[in-house]
Amino acid sequence: MLIPEPTSHATPGPMRLDLPATKADLASLRAGDEVRLFGDVYTARDAGHARLLAALATDGELPFGLVGQTLFYAGPTPATAGYPAGSVGPTTASRMDFAKLGLLAAGIVAVIGKGSRSPEARAAFVENGAVYFAAVGGAAAFLGRHVVAAEPIAWPELGTEALVRLTLEDFPVFVALDVNGTDLYETAPIAWRAEKEDAS
Repeated sequence: MLIPEPTSHATPGPMRLDLPATKADLASLRAGDEVRLFGDVYTARDAGHARLLAALATDGELPFGLVGQTLFYAGPTPATAGYPAGSVGPTTASRMDFAKLGLLAAGIVAVIGKGSRSPEARAAFVENGAVYFAAVGGAAAFLGRHVVAAEPIAWPELGTEALVRLTLEDFPVFVALDVNGTDLYETAPIAWRAEKEDAS
């Protein structure tokens, strides 16, 4: 469910998105929207993506109930200071582009990472009505404070690349790529240059 967060400012505040998200919720988002995530995501990086593709090739479907879920390109560190995860920062998303067509077509509806995507990955998101959320890099300790539960699901031998279910609360992200193919990493620099020219 997508709910506008209350704000006292003139500009719209961040929107709340409860996970797992529906395709209808995702279709209403636009590149540049500020969103707060609540609910479960599953961590997966390079090795985890390779394992997911292998399972998909063997079984013909995603394992561990991942259909309709969100993948977070991250490797959370162990629990610390009373929190279920220490640091949890986004991994560079383009490293996972090799797996996107297969995983999105199999039922992953959204992902979280950082950085721009390849043209082929962008096309896969549009084709499957999926959304790419960007989290701020370099703020892993802060983001870890928005994780309220962490449960290992599979592949503990992969260490920080294991598949872990994280429960997020008020986790800050931006819509980097929406279902229409609008890419924040392309539009934001254009808008910035236009504002700079107007101010000069």
